[in-house]
Amino acid sequence: MNPGLIPPADVAAAAKRGLELREKFHRGGTSVGVHRGKQLAERRDVSFRDVVAMSAYFARHEVDKASMSHEWGDETDPSAGYIAWLLWGGEPGRRWADSLRARLNKTAAE
Repeated sequence: MNPGLIPPADVAAAAKRGLELREKFHRGGTSVGVHRGKQLAERRDVSFRDVVAMSAYFARHEVDKASMSHEWGDETDPSAGYIAWLLWGGEPGRRWADSLRARLNKTAAE
């Protein structure tokens, strides 16, 4: 186990919310996103590879926030992109993954 690679509580809470919304609205996230959501919601240890994948996911899906179908962040009619974003840990997940990735890159460069 890698100390510091356990998802923080706010990341787990976002992923759990994403799983709840996906079940309720039957949209958002791929099988990979659902797997990541369960991993984060359960606060299971993540690998360095997972951190890189999370950071890449958020960078790649920033454009989803501009979706015109449904509403980003709307709890009564959330977009599929918003639900998927939550599965990956939401904004707390983005901050956490980007911070860890920066630390990993710095360590690798030294």
